[in-house]
Amino acid sequence: MGPITFAVLALALVASALTVVVHPSPVKSAMALVTTLFLLAVVFVFLGAHMIAALQIIVYAGAIMVLFLFVIMLLNLSDDGDETRSGGRVLFRLGAWLGGGVLAGELAMLFLRVPFPAAAAAPAGYGGAEAVAMSLFTDFLLPFELTSILLLVAVVGAVVLAQRRAA
Repeated sequence: MGPITFAVLALALVASALTVVVHPSPVKSAMALVTTLFLLAVVFVFLGAHMIAALQIIVYAGAIMVLFLFVIMLLNLSDDGDETRSGGRVLFRLGAWLGGGVLAGELAMLFLRVPFPAAAAAPAGYGGAEAVAMSLFTDFLLPFELTSILLLVAVVGAVVLAQRRAA
C-alpha cells in the first residue's frame, strides 16, 4: 500500500469516526460506525491480515452492529430535529474540541520524541484461520462461550422488554 493510498484511507477512517461521535441521529451514527469498521477491515487487508479483516467484517460490522441497530430501533431513538443551541451545549462542544486538540498535540509530541523499535516479523501462519481457531477453541474457549451466553441473554432481555412495552 502506497503512502497516498494510506493517507486517503486514514482520512476516510478519521472522517467516518468523527461522524460517529458528532452526528445527532443514533441510526446515522451507527451507519457511520459500520463504515468505520469496513474501512478498518480494508486496512487489515492491506497489511496482509486477511483473516482478521474477515473477522472484523463478520463479527463487528455484521453481528455487533445488527445488535446495536436492533437496540436503537427497539428503544425508538430518533432525531427530533430540535437543534437548540443553548450556552451549555456550545460550551461543551468548545471544550471537547479544545480537549481533542490538546490530546492530538500531546500525541504528536510523544510520537516525535519516542523512538520506536523495529517490528519483529510475525511467525508463519500468525493471524491465519487455523491459528485463530486453535487459539479460540483451546486457550479462550471459556471466554468465548461466556460471551455467547451474554449476547443471548441480552437479546432475550431486549425481546422481553419490547413485548412488555407492546402489551
